Amino acid sequence: MLIANALLADGTKRHIDVAGGRIAALLPASASLPARDDILDVAGGLLLPPLVDGHIHLDKTLLGLPWIPNQAAGNRVADRIEAERKVRAARTVPEAETGSNLVRQVVASGTLHMRSHVDIDNQLGLRNLHEVLKIRERFQGLVTIEIVAFPQSGILRSPGTAELLDAAVAEGADLVGGLDPVGIDGDLDGHLDAVFGIAEQRGVGVDIHLHDGGDGGIAQLLAIAERTIATGLAGRVAVSHAFALGSVDAEKAARTAGVLAKAGVAIMSHGPGGAPIPPLALLHQHGVKVFGGSDNIRDAWSPFGNGDMLERAMMIGYRANFRHDHELQFAFEMVTDAAARVLGIEAYGIAVGAAADFVIVDAGSVAEAVATRPRRKLVIKSGRVVAKDGVFVA
Repeated sequence: MLIANALLADGTKRHIDVAGGRIAALLPASASLPARDDILDVAGGLLLPPLVDGHIHLDKTLLGLPWIPNQAAGNRVADRIEAERKVRAARTVPEAETGSNLVRQVVASGTLHMRSHVDIDNQLGLRNLHEVLKIRERFQGLVTIEIVAFPQSGILRSPGTAELLDAAVAEGADLVGGLDPVGIDGDLDGHLDAVFGIAEQRGVGVDIHLHDGGDGGIAQLLAIAERTIATGLAGRVAVSHAFALGSVDAEKAARTAGVLAKAGVAIMSHGPGGAPIPPLALLHQHGVKVFGGSDNIRDAWSPFGNGDMLERAMMIGYRANFRHDHELQFAFEMVTDAAARVLGIEAYGIAVGAAADFVIVDAGSVAEAVATRPRRKLVIKSGRVVAKDGVFVA
């Protein structure tokens, strides 16, 4: 394939020669086009790297099923956990099917890499892991799916879950997760002992959901940073949500950011609607890797979400009060380059030798693309069109 007349993020126009699924050359658009029948002329469309979802729940989604109202009795995390246990117990359609519906939808929006948290507890055992492993196999070569073994019901309050998390990693999960060590399990050290113990023994990374706010949440962040250094896992630990960073004063947030940066702990934000958003620019300025994810999509936790990471970048920018082009560019990087680095995706980006994975939209700049979220004209994987005009065609 030769992609002709593509507008790049730096404002230049290029012809992009693709061979063997990789970028073979970036040619000036002024160069004459060779006589070949595999030219794809995008006529000045903005060519972007593939979107990356750093936090999705493929096993939770109810996408494709009849509408199921939210059944949580309250707004606490514990309320939502209990409501979800009832919903999933009543399911008759396998998670592999609804999760596959979601994968097709996000590919059509340009996402080709994701990190999926998968529920592991003493009600489910490893069932959801096995369902998501089916999804990963089904879409192999189209989407990379990194799996986190996630203790949605807690670890200590769900006896046997620690052993199940270890078994999940042995059977194919790529990371071990955690959930509110104090708010859910009520035992900071006990929870972190289990999570980091498995990570250290199995040689995998960590991604912990932390909803707890205020000083208590900050104390947990500092404890996670300390464990990260002690276990030699710098650069392989992330904390998802970290609402506490947005619920304390700027000075305390800055001090915590310095500790997180030194420990190599990344922070994921989805631009939450009803909780404090971490101070993303401040974290970035202090050297913390910040990246984005979609979180819940049409599931027992939330009726919202569509998995469109360009729209998610807009939502992050809206919540963070980003107004200028460079700020919108930063939000875009959270769902592209920054997320790709956290997930360890190789050969990523628009450069010779990188994978020929692209998203093409009608926009004059990255900032305009984030603000307007245009329909994806084309999504290309390894030099092959896999979605067109927002429709999955692979």
